[in-house]
Amino acid sequence: MNEHIPASHLEEDNDDEQVGTVLSRRRAAGLLGQNRAQAASTASTALLSCVVRPAQTQGPYFGDERLKRSDVRSDPATGRVEAGVPLALTFLVMRVGAGGCTPLSGVTVDIWQANALGHYSDIGGEHTRGQKFLRGSQTTGANGQAKFMTVYTGWYNGRTVHIHPKLRRGNTEFTSQLFFDEALTDKVYAQAPYNTRGERTTRNASDSIFTNGGHQLMLNATPSGEGDAATFDVGMNIR
Repeated sequence: MNEHIPASHLEEDNDDEQVGTVLSRRRAAGLLGQNRAQAASTASTALLSCVVRPAQTQGPYFGDERLKRSDVRSDPATGRVEAGVPLALTFLVMRVGAGGCTPLSGVTVDIWQANALGHYSDIGGEHTRGQKFLRGSQTTGANGQAKFMTVYTGWYNGRTVHIHPKLRRGNTEFTSQLFFDEALTDKVYAQAPYNTRGERTTRNASDSIFTNGGHQLMLNATPSGEGDAATFDVGMNIR
């Protein structure tokens, strides 16, 4: 399935192939159920703590920047910080296995997204080549967590509001997209600088990528300080 890219967002690396291996819920349940000695309540808790998510298209804007940082709001070259509502985004990565779910360390998590005005960094077609705002990576620790400070992402023609994550460990890779509740987006977009762009053109229900599993990729963002915070739980089948 291809990501619709408006003319202003075209780039040489138009790689919109499906990336990542989808571990079905039935397969996950099977893995979690192999240890028959586990109590039903323990297995249920493990399932809730180890959510299997669908992979989605990478899109054309990924760059392996190897930019290890938690706060991705600035451009390292200039120090300029992107405007927007702060968003504290935590990834909780778990290993799906026969014994249940355990935190998975050593997973490199990359995120990349548009700024409040709908532009990606380091893209020739955006006239942002060499800039690195709203891009970065972290590696999960012993608790399976990787944390980022970013801003609520902007929109561009043809796509609903989303953030791209890529998770890698060894030869295993998982790429997907994260989506937002429409009511929260409307609230955020009533503020500056989002409100300088007019009404967005595509919502979740009319986005062809969202309709292919997007309900399982929704961020449950809640108010936190001057912005919002969200945690994305994901299970990976890694031996």
